[in-house]
Amino acid sequence: MSAVEVRVPASSANLGSGFDALGLALGLYDVIEARIIPRGLEVTVDGEGAGEVTTDESHLVVRALRAAGERIGFRPPGLELRCRNAIPHSRGLGSSAAAAVAGVAAAYGLAGMETDEHALQVAAEFEGHADNAAASLLGGLVVAWTEGDRYRAVRLDPHSAIQPVLLIPGESSRTSVTRQLLPDRVPHADAAFATGRAALAVHAVTARPDLLLPATADRLHQDYREAAWPASLRLVKILREHGLAAAVSGAGPTVMVLTADGKLPDGVDLAGFDTRELAVDRVGVQVRAL
Repeated sequence: MSAVEVRVPASSANLGSGFDALGLALGLYDVIEARIIPRGLEVTVDGEGAGEVTTDESHLVVRALRAAGERIGFRPPGLELRCRNAIPHSRGLGSSAAAAVAGVAAAYGLAGMETDEHALQVAAEFEGHADNAAASLLGGLVVAWTEGDRYRAVRLDPHSAIQPVLLIPGESSRTSVTRQLLPDRVPHADAAFATGRAALAVHAVTARPDLLLPATADRLHQDYREAAWPASLRLVKILREHGLAAAVSGAGPTVMVLTADGKLPDGVDLAGFDTRELAVDRVGVQVRAL
């Protein structure tokens, strides 16, 4: 194909204790138009990241497209990319993973191919874990893991009663920074707690949303990273005291609340947070010819 449009969803990772393992695709999208041109590289960015991200070969969509192209034998003479970004950057909503998935999907689309098992591998290599990338690629709820140097994931259908609400603060947070706050070891009791709650989260999200509050509890990573986003963690604790399944989304500082009706309790101070009610994306990345 000479040109494709790629629509890629945001994602929320961890869902409490499912650190680097669980991801949920969200109905907030970046849209990229990729076109083969005779020579060179032209990149324009509108929306989130405009004027901030690079527009040369170091742009993440370009890098992912090139990497996927090398994997499938697709080397265009020139490229034009138009990126319309709606996913906030550095807020814990998988913007980097979405960009990587968009680039990979664009390469496959321009080559006239459907994405295959190598698509996740290429996209996840940019992050070092597959939870966000798998959610953006596959949609729905994903369980991700590694086998040696291979990234794997399975997709599951979230329960229809789940309505995510995102509380997005103005400040940003970088995964590379927040990961440095995590200890090399955690108590055995906390590891056992995390194992049970992550397993319960899979059941709660897919079949028993009435169990979402205990399923999204965490003792593995959130408290250790409180210094990076104290207001977010404080809000998580307040919402959980009101009986809502709240957790920090990915590396933060966004807070995700898994509700039944999209409603938050009255009287909770949400100053400094932008509230967005989003659908669960059930399709994942979509590619169409232009």
